[in-house]
Amino acid sequence: MKKNLITVVILALVVVNLVLTAVLTITIIPETQKANELITKVCSAIDLDLVAGDTAGSLAINVADMKDYAVNGGETQTINLADSGDGSLHYAVLGISLSLDTTNEDYATFGDGAGDLSAQDNIINDTIKTVIASHTIDDMRNNEEEVKEEILEALQGLFKSAFIVRVNFSSATYQ
Repeated sequence: MKKNLITVVILALVVVNLVLTAVLTITIIPETQKANELITKVCSAIDLDLVAGDTAGSLAINVADMKDYAVNGGETQTINLADSGDGSLHYAVLGISLSLDTTNEDYATFGDGAGDLSAQDNIINDTIKTVIASHTIDDMRNNEEEVKEEILEALQGLFKSAFIVRVNFSSATYQ
């Protein structure tokens, strides 16, 4: 009789343990998922800053140490924009120039040493067109500085250098 009573008590404790484990699991999992999402966002923000390069470095450069390079010989470029969902085709007509840091050691490496990147014009044009073509007309009108920053990051990644410190639109028409 005592063995049966002990068995029943043990079975009751196992069932209570199972119920409490289920309750803990149900209450802890959502909080753990929220913490994981927060950790993921923080990690992605840190990676973004690491990948961004020295885009903020242009603030520390004197204007006298910058040289302007007109992409595509200073001619305007017509670039198709991403579909904005309104059923119309949109494009941007842009005159683009790059500000180069003449004090950077890579400045003399690329081009002819005097900031002439005409040998890389096709690659630069393709990179710029790829970035701009991924944006809608609303992005270009409302977030032009962010698009310039994205182009700058892409060009710095292309050359693996921060000698390009700024992207300028000498003229910009969006249709």
